[in-house]
Amino acid sequence: MEVKIIRSSRRRRTISARLVKDMLLIQAPALLSQERLDKIVTGFKLKFEKKRLKEELDRKDDLADIAGRLNQKYFGNKLKINSIKYVTTQNCKFGCCNYRTGEIRISHKIGFMPTWVREYVLIHEMAHLIEPNHSKAFWDILSCYKLSERAKGYLMAAGLNSEGVI
Repeated sequence: MEVKIIRSSRRRRTISARLVKDMLLIQAPALLSQERLDKIVTGFKLKFEKKRLKEELDRKDDLADIAGRLNQKYFGNKLKINSIKYVTTQNCKFGCCNYRTGEIRISHKIGFMPTWVREYVLIHEMAHLIEPNHSKAFWDILSCYKLSERAKGYLMAAGLNSEGVI
């Protein structure tokens, strides 16, 4: 990503950034040290790359459609999912579910894994809407997905989540 920095003597403290086509345009105070500006630019680059990645995944895979299909097939359309989306801030977990609000968040890393792994993670998180913990009843729900064990193995090879439960 190309970066263009515009320094201004009128700016005192704030730094702004926006994406113009493929160029990151940064406006910064003239008196800001180059070292500090470099750190800030690195942060902006990361932020905009994550945003672009999330938009690309959302275009490629409509999680709501996939979840709707899985809800129909495995849960008889009983689940109420209020929101399901990819997030780039989840680096230790593959997914998380707030069973109270019906919100499911899926790590962007899952978007680059095979379809059957992504489906397993979605079913795992959707099952939390019925069983919020990892009880025997929860694992019984997941056993309906025939590629569960294979997907667990794939995720273990990719790296366990922080709780060690997949």
